[in-house]
Amino acid sequence: MELVAAVIVAFLLLAGALFALVAAIGIVRLPDLYSRMHAASKAGTVGSGLLLLAVGVHSQDLSILARALAGFLFFVLTAPIAAHLLARAAHKAGHRLTPPSVRDELVKDQMVRHSYKTKG
Repeated sequence: MELVAAVIVAFLLLAGALFALVAAIGIVRLPDLYSRMHAASKAGTVGSGLLLLAVGVHSQDLSILARALAGFLFFVLTAPIAAHLLARAAHKAGHRLTPPSVRDELVKDQMVRHSYKTKG
């Protein structure tokens, strides 16, 4: 049983570290704020959650594993929402997309809202 737990912990650690590495590379290499925020929120959330689960499985204590699962769910539910709100705030503050980005849906949405306000 200990060998199975050790293999599971090793897999979770390696997978979590790989996702964290991908998030770090994405933060460094991606062209604009929004792409970087996407990499940090998606891959970073999964990576930190897998590392947290590895700690919970390694402890071999049910209460610690339950807390690790609760922490993982908290990460998965809150990090993408927080990244979305930060990206909206950055867009409203004037940070624009880089030229390789194809569309800016929020600019279209703001133009439609502005046209409704001026008509009525």
